[in-house]
Amino acid sequence: MASPRFSVIIVNYNGLDFLQLCVNSLGRQTYTDFELIIADNASSDGSMEALDTQQIKDCQIILNDGNLGYAQGNNEATQRARGEWLVFLNPDTVVNPDWLAEVNAGLKRHPGVAMFGCAQFDLAATDLLDGVGDAYLAFGFPWRGGFGHNVASLPDEGECFSPCGASAIIRADKMALHGGFDERFFCYCEDVDLGFRMRLAGERCIFLPKAIVKHAGSGISGRHSDFAVYHGTRNRLWTYAKNMPWPLLAVTLPVNMVLTVYLLVRSFSGGTTHPMWRGLRDGVKGLRMIRQPSRWSPQRRIIPLSVLARAMAWNPWRMSRRAPHIREAAALLPERATAEA
Repeated sequence: MASPRFSVIIVNYNGLDFLQLCVNSLGRQTYTDFELIIADNASSDGSMEALDTQQIKDCQIILNDGNLGYAQGNNEATQRARGEWLVFLNPDTVVNPDWLAEVNAGLKRHPGVAMFGCAQFDLAATDLLDGVGDAYLAFGFPWRGGFGHNVASLPDEGECFSPCGASAIIRADKMALHGGFDERFFCYCEDVDLGFRMRLAGERCIFLPKAIVKHAGSGISGRHSDFAVYHGTRNRLWTYAKNMPWPLLAVTLPVNMVLTVYLLVRSFSGGTTHPMWRGLRDGVKGLRMIRQPSRWSPQRRIIPLSVLARAMAWNPWRMSRRAPHIREAAALLPERATAEA
């Protein structure tokens, strides 16, 4: 059997309210050169028993014995993938009929790019953005660019820091080269961590505004649940400590500490102090472990520090507003080309 262009991978965990809608939308794609791989992390809500995949001509089902999390679940699914490109979708997404066709067109416009992000609209309020690629504040804080903004602020095609894991497109050989998602993260920030590692190796990420995905946004785990706050806090600390080059780490660490204290104080009003404190505690405890060499360690940095710095945001106010952070696609090319010459 010929290998498909894309392998669409969905890791499901108790996604009964969403998974069938996602699969149905994939069955309506105008571009059909793809396989679908659904890896279920031992769901107990009947989502797999009720699932109908007859509209997908090439579909694999993986039933895991336990909840492996987003990172390991996706990594193991990629071992079954035959596509040139890996497409990671959350089960709480619904894609437009021309979504994969727009992704394919974007790949052709940017033949040297290894990562792509999609335009994510809010599934429940489609006049609002759910995200336009992940942005990264140089002081160690990622955010989903454009979250909660009106769709009128949808940016043009350009470069973002990394793709959001809810709808990420990554070249399969590059994914394998960098070891996939860091399984120690379990879930949350593993997409930013992988994007950061690939950026250090000279890769780029292009945001595709016409590749539209509707996303419930933590529709399964809960956006402000203790689980989400804990893992988000711990893993953003690990992402920063593991990947930030020493010269930039020395410059940005004081502000990182100030912002961390500010967010911890603010958490008192939101009732998330306990999981945030636990996330910080376990994040600090795990710093030595996370920096030890592993299959998920950053490879030798190729990108110049000046180019990496320009790919990140430096204004905390931009992060606090969850503003989009999309650069002109060619903005980072000249210095990179010089560095690689």
